[in-house]
Amino acid sequence: MKTRSFIQIATLAALLAGASAPAFAVEENNTAPGLSAAGAPVGLHGADPVALLTTNKEVLGTAKFTVVQDKVAYYFASQKNADTFKANPKKYVVQNGGFCTFGVSVAKKFDGDPRYAAVVDGKVYVFLNEEIYKMFLKDKAGTIAKAAANWPKIMSTAATAL
Repeated sequence: MKTRSFIQIATLAALLAGASAPAFAVEENNTAPGLSAAGAPVGLHGADPVALLTTNKEVLGTAKFTVVQDKVAYYFASQKNADTFKANPKKYVVQNGGFCTFGVSVAKKFDGDPRYAAVVDGKVYVFLNEEIYKMFLKDKAGTIAKAAANWPKIMSTAATAL
């Protein structure tokens, strides 16, 4: 997974301040471009959502263990995790469509990176990068509340490119 450059971080700061930037396809889920072998785009950058919730760490899944949920292909590290997800997908799907929770809290849709994830009250939230994650840690409840209020309003709008 690529790291963010200084220019991308500066662009994020400008976007949070209200500047505009080019946008890409309207999506309710943050997915990889193209389709997986299962015929759906891959969510969570290929990270296993069950492992993310249970260990709070990014564990990459494999196409061998794929489950398609709401037109998104999720990869799992094991058949056990895939079966666990199938039994209760809503428990494991990342909040805010997999977009950065801090971004959603300010009504923007940025990439959510599973390397920067937090489990709060049994729900997984992802963030753009380490700096944004650290900002979230200063006001978890407030950021989550703002994101929850904004998500229904922006979920069907175009994501913001960095």
